[in-house]
Amino acid sequence: MSILFEKLAAAVQSMLPQHLLTAWVHRLMRIEVPWVKNAQIRLIARWAGVDWNEAISGNPGDYPSFNAFFTRELKPGARTFDPAPEALCCPCDGAISEHGPIESDQIFQAKGRYYSLQSFLANDPNCADWENGYFYTIYLSPRDYHRVHMPVAGTLQRMTYVPGQLFSVAPYTVRHVDRLFSRNERVISVFETEIGPVAVVLVGAMLVAGMETVWAGEITPASVREISTVNYTGNAPHLLKGAEMGRFNMGSTLVLLLPTGAIAESAGISAADPVRLGQRLATLNHSPISHRTP
Repeated sequence: MSILFEKLAAAVQSMLPQHLLTAWVHRLMRIEVPWVKNAQIRLIARWAGVDWNEAISGNPGDYPSFNAFFTRELKPGARTFDPAPEALCCPCDGAISEHGPIESDQIFQAKGRYYSLQSFLANDPNCADWENGYFYTIYLSPRDYHRVHMPVAGTLQRMTYVPGQLFSVAPYTVRHVDRLFSRNERVISVFETEIGPVAVVLVGAMLVAGMETVWAGEITPASVREISTVNYTGNAPHLLKGAEMGRFNMGSTLVLLLPTGAIAESAGISAADPVRLGQRLATLNHSPISHRTP
């Protein structure tokens, strides 16, 4: 795709009725008429190159809707998590869009484009915990497994829904839309862990017709599009490394934020590299610096 065409395609997206199109897809993907949803599943699975051998069932008829197929479970043992306590595990299937140090409060997006922690996290009161920390941005394609799991064990501190636009998160759009990830709709989950606060951010996108977590259920599409935060105390959910924490209903992007001093050594992963749920992304610091508790 030429640079000129990429810029044009990105510009056109700002003129589209992003939320209306996404709402339409939300309904379409939940049709339960057997011949309709079976045709959807077969067509898109073939187009995307889905590996049926990994799915809990290879029969389209076993899924009540296309969305049930899209968020399908995998067979036991299809993914394994690095059991070492110091292993930071990949939270999802996909491809590394970018990763690296957070430069003060600036997160690298692509080709000279950055966005700030404050804008991305909707002015979370503890943004400073991630300044000069580390980030991973992972793009999930339509063929990928779309459930998100914990990269480390953690106790949920708060969850924030942030309304926004729904630009595509395809690589060509990311290269040409300023501050895309801090402009798109997103769900921010902050966990307290042994290495300090870890943020797992699900970023919505064009035609991504729903994001959900295991403790709150479906969060988007939201009936009221305004920033809302839920703080968890007392019986806050505690999730072990590898436990499911949420899912995308259609593909999108996940951003993982780690505090200063958490990473001891990267696993040598580069931008555009494919990654699989559970593989080691990095070795964590055995003696992480102290952090404020959110």
